Amino acid sequence: MDSNQVYTDMVKPEGAIRLISSLIHINVDHEKRDVTTTIAGLYKTRAVYGNGMGCMLVHSPEDVTLATTADSYSTAAPSDSLAPEIAGSAVVVPRNEQLAAALDRAFAEREQPPYIRTQAIVVVKDGKIVAERYAPGIGVDTQLLGFSATKSVTNALIGILVRQGKLNVDQPAPIAAWQNEKDPRRMITTDELLRQTSGLALKETSTGFDPASRMIFLERDMAGFAEKAKLVATPGTQWAYTDGNFILLSRIIRDAIGGHASNVRQFAQRELFGPTGMNHVTLEFDATGTPNGAMSMLASARGWARFGLLYLNDGVVGTDRILPKGWVKYSSSQTLDTGYGAGFWINLAASGKAPYGLPWGMPHVPDDAFFAMGNMGQHVVIVPSQHLVVVRLGMSSHPDGLIAGADRLVADVIAALQHD
Repeated sequence: MDSNQVYTDMVKPEGAIRLISSLIHINVDHEKRDVTTTIAGLYKTRAVYGNGMGCMLVHSPEDVTLATTADSYSTAAPSDSLAPEIAGSAVVVPRNEQLAAALDRAFAEREQPPYIRTQAIVVVKDGKIVAERYAPGIGVDTQLLGFSATKSVTNALIGILVRQGKLNVDQPAPIAAWQNEKDPRRMITTDELLRQTSGLALKETSTGFDPASRMIFLERDMAGFAEKAKLVATPGTQWAYTDGNFILLSRIIRDAIGGHASNVRQFAQRELFGPTGMNHVTLEFDATGTPNGAMSMLASARGWARFGLLYLNDGVVGTDRILPKGWVKYSSSQTLDTGYGAGFWINLAASGKAPYGLPWGMPHVPDDAFFAMGNMGQHVVIVPSQHLVVVRLGMSSHPDGLIAGADRLVADVIAALQHD
Protein backbone atom coordinates (compact mmCIF):
# COMPACT_ATOMS: atom_id res chain seq x y z
CA MET A 1 0.00 0.00 0.00
CA ASP A 2 1.07 3.60 -0.51
CA SER A 3 2.68 4.82 2.71
CA ASN A 4 1.34 8.36 2.43
CA GLN A 5 -2.19 7.06 1.97
CA VAL A 6 -1.83 4.71 4.93
CA TYR A 7 -0.68 7.62 7.08
CA THR A 8 -3.59 9.77 5.93
CA ASP A 9 -6.19 7.04 6.41
CA MET A 10 -4.94 5.19 9.47
CA VAL A 11 -2.60 7.33 11.54
CA LYS A 12 -3.54 10.97 11.08
CA PRO A 13 -7.17 10.67 12.29
CA GLU A 14 -6.12 9.00 15.56
CA GLY A 15 -6.08 10.81 18.91
CA ALA A 16 -3.78 13.81 19.18
CA ILE A 17 -1.88 12.92 16.01
CA ARG A 18 -4.07 15.21 13.93
CA LEU A 19 -3.06 18.12 16.18
CA ILE A 20 0.69 17.62 15.68
CA SER A 21 0.65 16.17 12.18
CA SER A 22 2.41 19.18 10.69
CA LEU A 23 5.37 18.60 13.05
CA ILE A 24 5.80 14.92 12.18
CA HIS A 25 8.45 13.95 9.65
CA ILE A 26 8.42 10.41 8.24
CA ASN A 27 11.13 8.79 6.14
CA VAL A 28 10.28 5.52 4.40
CA ASP A 29 13.37 3.72 3.08
CA HIS A 30 12.15 0.97 0.75
CA GLU A 31 15.68 -0.34 0.11
CA LYS A 32 16.53 -0.75 3.80
CA ARG A 33 12.91 -1.65 4.58
CA ASP A 34 12.68 0.68 7.53
CA VAL A 35 10.82 3.79 8.64
CA THR A 36 12.06 6.58 10.90
CA THR A 37 9.95 9.36 12.39
CA THR A 38 10.62 12.55 14.32
CA ILE A 39 8.41 15.20 15.88
CA ALA A 40 9.79 18.71 15.33
CA GLY A 41 13.17 17.09 14.75
CA LEU A 42 13.07 15.32 18.13
CA TYR A 43 11.86 11.99 19.57
CA LYS A 44 13.32 9.85 16.81
CA THR A 45 11.79 6.39 16.47
CA ARG A 46 12.47 3.59 14.02
CA ALA A 47 10.67 0.50 12.79
CA VAL A 48 12.14 -2.22 10.58
CA TYR A 49 10.54 -4.90 8.45
CA GLY A 50 11.57 -8.56 8.48
CA ASN A 51 10.30 -11.52 6.48
CA GLY A 52 7.68 -13.34 8.48
CA MET A 53 7.99 -10.84 11.34
CA GLY A 54 6.22 -7.85 9.84
CA CYS A 55 7.26 -4.49 11.30
CA MET A 56 8.96 -4.07 14.67
CA LEU A 57 9.88 -1.02 16.70
CA VAL A 58 13.60 -1.12 17.42
CA HIS A 59 15.40 0.31 20.43
CA SER A 60 18.96 -0.97 19.86
CA PRO A 61 21.12 -2.50 17.07
CA GLU A 62 20.40 -5.99 18.42
CA ASP A 63 16.70 -5.45 17.83
CA VAL A 64 17.32 -4.93 14.12
CA THR A 65 19.07 -8.30 14.00
CA LEU A 66 16.04 -10.06 15.51
CA ALA A 67 13.71 -8.56 12.92
CA THR A 68 15.83 -8.89 9.80
CA THR A 69 17.40 -12.31 10.31
CA ALA A 70 14.14 -14.15 10.98
CA ASP A 71 13.89 -17.27 8.87
CA SER A 72 11.49 -16.85 5.99
CA TYR A 73 8.65 -19.31 6.29
CA SER A 74 5.58 -20.23 4.33
CA THR A 75 2.22 -19.37 5.85
CA ALA A 76 0.07 -22.40 5.34
CA ALA A 77 1.50 -24.62 2.65
CA PRO A 78 -1.36 -26.56 1.06
CA SER A 79 -0.35 -29.77 2.83
CA ASP A 80 -0.85 -28.04 6.18
CA SER A 81 -4.49 -27.28 5.66
CA LEU A 82 -7.25 -29.46 7.06
CA ALA A 83 -9.94 -27.02 5.96
CA PRO A 84 -12.17 -27.45 2.92
CA GLU A 85 -11.99 -24.77 0.25
CA ILE A 86 -14.30 -21.83 0.76
CA ALA A 87 -13.87 -20.32 -2.73
CA GLY A 88 -11.77 -20.38 -5.89
CA SER A 89 -9.05 -17.85 -6.68
CA ALA A 90 -11.39 -15.28 -8.23
CA VAL A 91 -13.37 -12.72 -6.22
CA VAL A 92 -16.82 -14.17 -5.50
CA VAL A 93 -19.62 -12.10 -6.96
CA PRO A 94 -22.64 -11.72 -4.62
CA ARG A 95 -25.01 -14.53 -5.45
CA ASN A 96 -28.16 -12.39 -5.46
CA GLU A 97 -29.14 -8.76 -5.96
CA GLN A 98 -29.97 -8.25 -2.29
CA LEU A 99 -26.46 -9.33 -1.24
CA ALA A 100 -24.96 -7.00 -3.83
CA ALA A 101 -27.05 -4.17 -2.43
CA ALA A 102 -25.87 -4.96 1.11
CA LEU A 103 -22.24 -4.68 -0.01
CA ASP A 104 -23.01 -1.53 -2.00
CA ARG A 105 -24.38 0.05 1.16
CA ALA A 106 -21.33 -0.95 3.21
CA PHE A 107 -18.88 0.39 0.61
CA ALA A 108 -20.75 3.67 0.05
CA GLU A 109 -18.50 6.58 1.01
CA ARG A 110 -19.20 9.95 2.56
CA GLU A 111 -18.40 13.10 0.60
CA GLN A 112 -16.51 14.67 3.51
CA PRO A 113 -14.65 13.46 6.60
CA PRO A 114 -14.93 11.51 8.79
CA TYR A 115 -14.77 8.75 6.18
CA ILE A 116 -15.94 5.12 6.26
CA ARG A 117 -13.21 3.61 4.05
CA THR A 118 -14.34 0.00 3.83
CA GLN A 119 -11.44 -2.10 2.51
CA ALA A 120 -12.84 -5.63 2.36
CA ILE A 121 -15.99 -7.64 3.04
CA VAL A 122 -16.28 -11.43 2.93
CA VAL A 123 -19.55 -13.29 3.58
CA VAL A 124 -19.38 -17.03 4.31
CA LYS A 125 -22.61 -19.03 4.47
CA ASP A 126 -22.63 -22.78 5.17
CA GLY A 127 -18.86 -22.90 4.73
CA LYS A 128 -18.71 -21.18 1.32
CA ILE A 129 -18.09 -17.58 0.34
CA VAL A 130 -21.30 -16.21 -1.15
CA ALA A 131 -20.15 -12.61 -1.57
CA GLU A 132 -16.97 -10.58 -1.27
CA ARG A 133 -15.71 -7.18 -2.35
CA TYR A 134 -12.48 -5.23 -2.06
CA ALA A 135 -11.46 -1.60 -2.32
CA PRO A 136 -9.09 -0.61 -5.18
CA GLY A 137 -5.57 -1.90 -4.58
CA ILE A 138 -6.75 -4.67 -2.25
CA GLY A 139 -7.35 -8.28 -3.26
CA VAL A 140 -8.01 -11.74 -1.90
CA ASP A 141 -4.39 -12.11 -0.73
CA THR A 142 -3.84 -8.62 0.71
CA GLN A 143 -2.99 -8.75 4.41
CA LEU A 144 -4.97 -6.25 6.48
CA LEU A 145 -4.36 -5.23 10.07
CA GLY A 146 -6.89 -6.58 12.55
CA PHE A 147 -5.96 -4.25 15.41
CA SER A 148 -7.72 -5.68 18.50
CA ALA A 149 -9.35 -8.49 16.53
CA THR A 150 -5.89 -9.97 17.18
CA LYS A 151 -6.99 -10.54 20.79
CA SER A 152 -9.35 -13.23 19.54
CA VAL A 153 -6.42 -14.97 17.83
CA THR A 154 -4.58 -14.87 21.14
CA ASN A 155 -7.66 -16.55 22.64
CA ALA A 156 -7.22 -19.35 20.08
CA LEU A 157 -3.52 -19.84 20.86
CA ILE A 158 -4.31 -19.97 24.58
CA GLY A 159 -7.05 -22.49 23.81
CA ILE A 160 -4.62 -24.70 21.93
CA LEU A 161 -2.26 -24.68 24.93
CA VAL A 162 -5.22 -25.71 27.10
CA ARG A 163 -6.04 -28.56 24.71
CA GLN A 164 -2.43 -29.69 24.88
CA GLY A 165 -2.50 -29.73 28.68
CA LYS A 166 0.12 -26.95 28.99
CA LEU A 167 -2.20 -24.42 30.60
CA ASN A 168 -5.28 -24.23 32.83
CA VAL A 169 -7.17 -20.96 32.59
CA ASP A 170 -8.62 -21.30 36.09
CA GLN A 171 -5.21 -21.49 37.71
CA PRO A 172 -2.95 -18.50 38.50
CA ALA A 173 -1.29 -17.12 35.38
CA PRO A 174 2.26 -18.51 35.04
CA ILE A 175 4.07 -15.16 35.25
CA ALA A 176 7.40 -15.51 37.05
CA ALA A 177 7.50 -11.93 38.35
CA TRP A 178 4.34 -12.53 40.41
CA GLN A 179 5.30 -15.74 42.18
CA ASN A 180 6.41 -14.23 45.50
CA GLU A 181 3.90 -15.40 48.10
CA LYS A 182 3.44 -11.82 49.30
CA ASP A 183 2.58 -10.54 45.80
CA PRO A 184 -1.22 -10.13 45.52
CA ARG A 185 -0.97 -10.47 41.73
CA ARG A 186 0.07 -14.11 42.03
CA MET A 187 -3.61 -15.08 42.24
CA ILE A 188 -4.59 -13.46 38.91
CA THR A 189 -5.77 -16.29 36.65
CA THR A 190 -5.36 -16.69 32.91
CA ASP A 191 -9.16 -16.53 32.72
CA GLU A 192 -9.13 -13.07 34.32
CA LEU A 193 -6.58 -11.86 31.79
CA LEU A 194 -8.75 -13.18 28.96
CA ARG A 195 -11.85 -11.56 30.43
CA GLN A 196 -10.18 -8.19 31.13
CA THR A 197 -10.85 -8.51 34.87
CA SER A 198 -7.26 -8.77 36.12
CA GLY A 199 -7.53 -5.60 38.21
CA LEU A 200 -4.12 -4.35 36.98
CA ALA A 201 -3.35 -0.64 36.64
CA LEU A 202 -2.98 -0.71 32.86
CA LYS A 203 -5.52 1.94 31.94
CA GLU A 204 -6.10 2.40 28.21
CA THR A 205 -7.35 5.75 26.88
CA SER A 206 -5.54 5.88 23.51
CA THR A 207 -4.38 9.41 24.33
CA GLY A 208 -0.71 8.55 24.08
CA PHE A 209 -0.18 9.33 27.76
CA ASP A 210 -1.83 6.23 29.23
CA PRO A 211 0.11 3.14 30.41
CA ALA A 212 -1.16 0.99 27.53
CA SER A 213 0.11 3.49 24.93
CA ARG A 214 3.51 3.64 26.60
CA MET A 215 3.67 -0.16 26.70
CA ILE A 216 2.96 -0.56 22.98
CA PHE A 217 4.94 2.34 21.54
CA LEU A 218 7.82 3.10 23.92
CA GLU A 219 8.78 -0.09 25.73
CA ARG A 220 11.21 -2.60 24.28
CA ASP A 221 9.75 -5.34 26.50
CA MET A 222 5.98 -4.85 26.46
CA ALA A 223 5.15 -7.71 28.83
CA GLY A 224 7.98 -6.72 31.16
CA PHE A 225 6.31 -3.34 31.50
CA ALA A 226 2.81 -4.80 31.94
CA GLU A 227 3.83 -7.28 34.63
CA LYS A 228 5.05 -4.39 36.84
CA ALA A 229 1.55 -2.86 37.01
CA LYS A 230 0.01 -2.74 40.46
CA LEU A 231 -3.41 -4.05 41.43
CA VAL A 232 -6.15 -1.43 41.61
CA ALA A 233 -9.06 -3.87 41.98
CA THR A 234 -9.59 -7.37 43.29
CA PRO A 235 -9.07 -9.77 40.35
CA GLY A 236 -12.34 -10.93 38.83
CA THR A 237 -14.48 -8.11 40.24
CA GLN A 238 -14.13 -5.26 37.74
CA TRP A 239 -13.95 -5.16 33.95
CA ALA A 240 -11.42 -2.79 32.35
CA TYR A 241 -10.46 -3.18 28.70
CA THR A 242 -6.71 -2.92 28.09
CA ASP A 243 -4.09 -4.26 25.70
CA GLY A 244 -1.95 -5.01 28.74
CA ASN A 245 -3.85 -8.15 29.70
CA PHE A 246 -3.34 -9.62 26.23
CA ILE A 247 0.33 -8.68 26.10
CA LEU A 248 0.73 -10.72 29.30
CA LEU A 249 -1.15 -13.59 27.65
CA SER A 250 1.20 -13.25 24.67
CA ARG A 251 4.20 -13.66 26.98
CA ILE A 252 2.58 -16.72 28.53
CA ILE A 253 2.24 -18.21 25.03
CA ARG A 254 5.84 -17.38 24.13
CA ASP A 255 7.27 -18.90 27.31
CA ALA A 256 5.08 -22.02 27.15
CA ILE A 257 6.44 -23.04 23.75
CA GLY A 258 10.14 -22.21 23.87
CA GLY A 259 10.67 -18.54 24.69
CA HIS A 260 11.55 -17.18 21.24
CA ALA A 261 9.74 -15.45 18.39
CA SER A 262 10.62 -18.35 16.08
CA ASN A 263 8.92 -20.78 18.48
CA VAL A 264 5.74 -18.69 18.44
CA ARG A 265 5.70 -18.40 14.66
CA GLN A 266 6.19 -22.13 14.18
CA PHE A 267 3.60 -22.97 16.84
CA ALA A 268 0.98 -20.62 15.39
CA GLN A 269 1.63 -21.91 11.89
CA ARG A 270 1.55 -25.59 12.85
CA GLU A 271 -1.39 -25.49 15.25
CA LEU A 272 -3.63 -22.69 13.93
CA PHE A 273 -2.84 -20.97 10.65
CA GLY A 274 -1.89 -24.10 8.73
CA PRO A 275 -4.80 -26.33 9.76
CA THR A 276 -7.39 -23.59 9.19
CA GLY A 277 -5.98 -22.63 5.79
CA MET A 278 -5.09 -19.07 6.78
CA ASN A 279 -2.66 -18.61 3.90
CA HIS A 280 -1.61 -14.98 4.28
CA VAL A 281 -0.88 -14.05 7.89
CA THR A 282 1.73 -11.94 9.69
CA LEU A 283 1.93 -11.86 13.49
CA GLU A 284 4.16 -9.03 14.72
CA PHE A 285 6.50 -9.02 17.74
CA ASP A 286 8.33 -6.76 20.14
CA ALA A 287 12.10 -6.78 20.45
CA THR A 288 12.05 -9.57 23.07
CA GLY A 289 10.26 -12.01 20.79
CA THR A 290 6.87 -11.60 22.46
CA PRO A 291 4.04 -11.43 19.91
CA ASN A 292 1.85 -8.35 20.04
CA GLY A 293 -1.21 -10.50 20.56
CA ALA A 294 -3.21 -7.45 21.59
CA MET A 295 -3.34 -5.58 18.29
CA SER A 296 -0.79 -6.55 15.64
CA MET A 297 -1.80 -9.42 13.38
CA LEU A 298 -2.42 -8.96 9.67
CA ALA A 299 -4.33 -11.46 7.54
CA SER A 300 -6.22 -11.49 4.29
CA ALA A 301 -9.98 -10.96 4.57
CA ARG A 302 -10.41 -14.61 3.58
CA GLY A 303 -7.94 -15.56 6.31
CA TRP A 304 -9.99 -13.67 8.88
CA ALA A 305 -13.07 -15.46 7.53
CA ARG A 306 -11.38 -18.84 7.96
CA PHE A 307 -10.57 -17.86 11.53
CA GLY A 308 -14.26 -17.08 12.08
CA LEU A 309 -15.20 -20.46 10.64
CA LEU A 310 -13.05 -22.18 13.25
CA TYR A 311 -15.29 -20.71 15.96
CA LEU A 312 -18.48 -21.22 13.97
CA ASN A 313 -17.58 -24.92 13.79
CA ASP A 314 -16.93 -25.24 17.55
CA GLY A 315 -13.15 -25.31 17.17
CA VAL A 316 -13.10 -28.19 14.69
CA VAL A 317 -11.55 -28.16 11.19
CA GLY A 318 -12.49 -31.13 9.04
CA THR A 319 -12.37 -33.99 11.53
CA ASP A 320 -9.65 -32.47 13.70
CA ARG A 321 -10.29 -30.60 16.93
CA ILE A 322 -8.11 -27.49 17.07
CA LEU A 323 -9.66 -25.88 20.16
CA PRO A 324 -10.70 -27.79 23.30
CA LYS A 325 -14.24 -29.05 23.53
CA GLY A 326 -16.33 -26.28 25.09
CA TRP A 327 -13.76 -23.56 24.35
CA VAL A 328 -16.01 -21.64 21.94
CA LYS A 329 -18.86 -21.62 24.48
CA TYR A 330 -16.43 -20.48 27.16
CA SER A 331 -15.01 -17.73 24.94
CA SER A 332 -18.45 -16.36 24.11
CA SER A 333 -19.86 -16.50 27.66
CA GLN A 334 -20.61 -13.20 29.38
CA THR A 335 -18.13 -11.51 31.72
CA LEU A 336 -19.76 -9.77 34.69
CA ASP A 337 -22.37 -7.26 33.41
CA THR A 338 -20.57 -6.48 30.15
CA GLY A 339 -20.91 -7.33 26.49
CA TYR A 340 -17.55 -9.10 26.56
CA GLY A 341 -16.64 -12.76 26.78
CA ALA A 342 -13.08 -14.08 26.99
CA GLY A 343 -11.28 -12.50 24.05
CA PHE A 344 -14.48 -12.04 22.02
CA TRP A 345 -17.33 -9.55 22.16
CA ILE A 346 -20.80 -11.00 22.61
CA ASN A 347 -24.25 -9.91 21.51
CA LEU A 348 -26.05 -9.93 24.84
CA ALA A 349 -27.71 -6.99 26.57
CA ALA A 350 -25.23 -5.45 28.99
CA SER A 351 -25.38 -2.79 31.68
CA GLY A 352 -21.66 -2.23 32.21
CA LYS A 353 -20.08 0.82 30.57
CA ALA A 354 -18.68 0.07 27.12
CA PRO A 355 -15.27 1.49 26.14
CA TYR A 356 -14.67 4.36 23.70
CA GLY A 357 -18.32 5.40 23.72
CA LEU A 358 -19.33 2.50 21.46
CA PRO A 359 -22.53 0.48 21.96
CA TRP A 360 -22.19 -3.01 23.42
CA GLY A 361 -23.64 -5.13 20.68
CA MET A 362 -25.49 -5.37 17.39
CA PRO A 363 -29.21 -4.96 18.14
CA HIS A 364 -30.34 -6.03 14.65
CA VAL A 365 -28.29 -9.26 14.68
CA PRO A 366 -29.30 -12.56 16.41
CA ASP A 367 -28.45 -12.79 20.11
CA ASP A 368 -26.16 -15.79 19.63
CA ALA A 369 -23.70 -13.75 17.53
CA PHE A 370 -20.23 -13.05 18.88
CA PHE A 371 -17.35 -11.28 17.23
CA ALA A 372 -13.72 -10.26 17.07
CA MET A 373 -13.47 -6.48 16.88
CA GLY A 374 -10.64 -4.04 16.28
CA ASN A 375 -10.04 -0.31 16.01
CA MET A 376 -11.23 1.53 12.89
CA GLY A 377 -13.92 -1.00 12.08
CA GLN A 378 -12.37 -4.46 11.99
CA HIS A 379 -15.05 -7.11 12.54
CA VAL A 380 -15.21 -10.89 12.28
CA VAL A 381 -18.84 -11.66 13.13
CA ILE A 382 -19.88 -15.26 13.86
CA VAL A 383 -23.62 -16.05 13.84
CA PRO A 384 -24.12 -19.75 14.69
CA SER A 385 -27.91 -19.72 14.21
CA GLN A 386 -27.39 -18.54 10.62
CA HIS A 387 -24.30 -20.71 9.86
CA LEU A 388 -22.74 -17.39 8.93
CA VAL A 389 -19.45 -15.52 9.17
CA VAL A 390 -19.19 -11.91 8.00
CA VAL A 391 -15.82 -10.13 7.83
CA ARG A 392 -15.63 -6.36 7.45
CA LEU A 393 -12.23 -4.60 7.43
CA GLY A 394 -11.46 -0.93 6.91
CA MET A 395 -9.91 2.32 8.12
CA SER A 396 -13.04 3.97 9.44
CA SER A 397 -13.42 7.16 11.43
CA HIS A 398 -17.23 7.36 11.11
CA PRO A 399 -19.81 5.28 13.05
CA ASP A 400 -21.09 3.79 9.78
CA GLY A 401 -17.77 1.94 9.56
CA LEU A 402 -17.69 0.92 13.22
CA ILE A 403 -20.00 -1.38 15.19
CA ALA A 404 -23.16 0.40 14.01
CA GLY A 405 -22.10 -0.23 10.42
CA ALA A 406 -21.25 -3.87 11.15
CA ASP A 407 -24.68 -4.31 12.73
CA ARG A 408 -26.36 -2.96 9.61
CA LEU A 409 -24.16 -5.01 7.27
CA VAL A 410 -24.80 -8.32 9.03
CA ALA A 411 -28.53 -7.62 9.30
CA ASP A 412 -28.64 -6.76 5.58
CA VAL A 413 -26.73 -9.96 4.74
CA ILE A 414 -29.09 -12.12 6.78
CA ALA A 415 -32.12 -10.51 5.12
CA ALA A 416 -30.56 -10.94 1.67
CA LEU A 417 -29.81 -14.65 2.23
CA GLN A 418 -33.45 -15.27 3.08
CA HIS A 419 -34.22 -14.54 -0.58
CA ASP A 420 -32.22 -17.60 -1.72
